[in-house]
Amino acid sequence: MAKVAFLGLGVMGYPMAAHLKNKGGHDVTVYNRTKAKAEKWVDEHGGEMALTPATAAADKDFVFACVGNDDDLRSVTLGSDGAFGAMKKGGIFIDNTTASAEVARELDEAAKERGLGFIDAPVSGGQAGAENGVLTVMCGGDEATFDKAKPVIDAYARMVGLMGPAGAGQLTKMINQICIAGLVQGLSEGIHFGKQAGLDIEKVIDVISKGAAGSWQMENRHKTMNAGKYDFGFAVDWMRKDLGICLAEADRNGAKLPVTALVDQFYKDVQQMGGKRWDTSSLLARLEK
Repeated sequence: MAKVAFLGLGVMGYPMAAHLKNKGGHDVTVYNRTKAKAEKWVDEHGGEMALTPATAAADKDFVFACVGNDDDLRSVTLGSDGAFGAMKKGGIFIDNTTASAEVARELDEAAKERGLGFIDAPVSGGQAGAENGVLTVMCGGDEATFDKAKPVIDAYARMVGLMGPAGAGQLTKMINQICIAGLVQGLSEGIHFGKQAGLDIEKVIDVISKGAAGSWQMENRHKTMNAGKYDFGFAVDWMRKDLGICLAEADRNGAKLPVTALVDQFYKDVQQMGGKRWDTSSLLARLEK
């Protein structure tokens, strides 16, 4: 059993922290910007609640974070009440936020200066994956630190991989989002085309999902898409944040992402339709408006 802190109890962090406590058997202290959410978590799962990231992180073996963006991450790590100033030497900070590779490298350097370990460890699998403890975790960092962190991360993961040095986890997550964007747009166009052609979408998907067109998105989202329901996962606002990170990184490294840039603009259209909190499969709604 390890002493663990978890910073950020959103739709992902809340169940991830619970798996660390209940499945991993760790001693967990939680912090959330909205105190009531942390109080609710403790009522449900036990453990302790802290009022600042620093208090949560003090004397912990591992400190996890799953917050909104680069600035939120800097705040909970390097801010006046940040975790880095309170962590013990040899402690490991594991960042599950989807953020930039740049901030991952920055925090890795800051951690090393303080005698800490750092792993950037963004996740894929959505809210359902977090709740079921079957997330895919893409890690960046040094191998020795990863080897210490992996058995703890395993509590909420189905797959945990070290992709390279600090920042490599975030870069891998960017690839994940690039691939999803294209898949969802293709699926949306396919369903839209099928409806316009008068086909039975369920019959169509039952056949083509068994062939080369099959995907997780097709298997898990086609029914709700066909029904015009878009409240089943990762929100459009979050996807646009992630795609913005991808496009900014592409500007830096010279990658060409024409489809990703186009789909990002399609998601902007969905936002303007009032779909900021719809799930990412709502690209179909744009075609049907």
